[in-house]
Amino acid sequence: MANAAELLDTLSLVDCAAAIAAGDVSAEAITRAVLDRIDRFDGQFGALLHVDREGALATAASTDQARKAGAALGPLAGVPVTVKDLISVPGMPLTAASKILRGYEPPFTATVARRLRDAGAVIIGKNNLDEFAMGSSNENSAFGNVANPWAPDRVPGGSSGGSAAAVAAGYGFGSLGTDTGGSIRLPASLCGVVGIKPTYGRVSRYGVVAFASSLDQVGPLALTVDDAALLLSVIGGHDALDSTSATEPLGDLRSGPGSLEGRRIGVPREFLDDAEGLDPGVASCIRGSIDALKSAGATIVDVSLPHTPLAIATYYLVATAEASSNLSRYDGVRFGHRATLAQGEGITDLYERSRGEGFGPEVKRRIMLGTFALSSGYYDAYYERACRVRRLIHDDYVGALKSCDVLVGPTSPVPAWRLGECTDDPLAMYLMDIFTTGASLAGVPAMSVPVGTTQNLPVGLQLIGRHFDEETMIDVARGLEKALNLGVQRPNLDALADESKP
Repeated sequence: MANAAELLDTLSLVDCAAAIAAGDVSAEAITRAVLDRIDRFDGQFGALLHVDREGALATAASTDQARKAGAALGPLAGVPVTVKDLISVPGMPLTAASKILRGYEPPFTATVARRLRDAGAVIIGKNNLDEFAMGSSNENSAFGNVANPWAPDRVPGGSSGGSAAAVAAGYGFGSLGTDTGGSIRLPASLCGVVGIKPTYGRVSRYGVVAFASSLDQVGPLALTVDDAALLLSVIGGHDALDSTSATEPLGDLRSGPGSLEGRRIGVPREFLDDAEGLDPGVASCIRGSIDALKSAGATIVDVSLPHTPLAIATYYLVATAEASSNLSRYDGVRFGHRATLAQGEGITDLYERSRGEGFGPEVKRRIMLGTFALSSGYYDAYYERACRVRRLIHDDYVGALKSCDVLVGPTSPVPAWRLGECTDDPLAMYLMDIFTTGASLAGVPAMSVPVGTTQNLPVGLQLIGRHFDEETMIDVARGLEKALNLGVQRPNLDALADESKP
């Protein structure tokens, strides 16, 4: 059999599944190789909050036994993956990277976790994140920052920074994150992996901790477009347990030809020519990718999304208002952290102290912003107006996509910034979402694909598709991957470890 440790740096998820099914490598060997890598390196990167060593090895061993017995295997049989610690998996803690949920173990299984396991995946553990998915850099976790595997002094992006970092570092072959305003796409861009935010309603949110319910979506992160497509094909589809789950068929995400001939690719001028704060190196990579699309047969179309400058303000009103409502359940009574009261203190003291001790600064900031936007006398001026502007943003995207197959532009305005660089300036941090929030508000699918580097740091190109047309979006991404001759790329962790030694 092949050396499992060496395969971690060369195999894609699709290749790993095929190798296990063919008996070229055992699921147990590849799982042990992943666990060994986590033991060696995650003290430096902090991508995982929990590792289920015994459960992962037991699942892997069961897969190997089933293969030897000639049983039918699922499409992810034996493949190690991780999931963001907003997703309920029995036997593993669920913290949302918050002290208020420390020690909580969910009694039920999230639909996406069940579908992973039904497909045969080995769930290695739970990824670190910004607390309650509120952040763009993964520096808001109550249990420590996540570092970027390409440059440990840089952020991995957020809020699914632990998921993106885990894929880049080789802690498995894929991961699940959540995306509310860019929380899959931004870390995918900064960590040099593929990340997909599906159409709103495409993937079940049952068993997933809520941040902003009209925006939250679960999606995959992986090394290649085909890897991410396979994961989405497993977790997507209608779920009766989620009242927002859509019934539209998922389509064939895995067998598109990746041909760009005749494709119409829209380039919003607000994302490139008229964009403010766009790093020149990022812009160069994006323009080079657009040239590659054109050379491969695509027609490039100039389009406009005129309400883009309003997307950040709209998003941070809608999302914080919904967060204020959703997080009211964490009161120190029903579950989670419960403060100790002094004699004579009452229920109001319990609420205040439990939340004060349990929530971090960014979560408190967003709860207060959202509560203010929903309060009497301000609802019409802020939340209701934001909902009206959201409709205008939605119409911008629908209109632009009538003449194009997909829209493209940068995912992040800059490459990964240094840890601590923006933590004292929340507005600067919020502006990192300038290119991602619009698609979230519109509910359309979007994804980030690595297309190059600047300053030796990854750059991602964002593709945005029509509602429930992930199939076309993914196939264009597949064509882009071919046009740029992209493959499995991971950082050399051994070299980074050597550089960090005195």
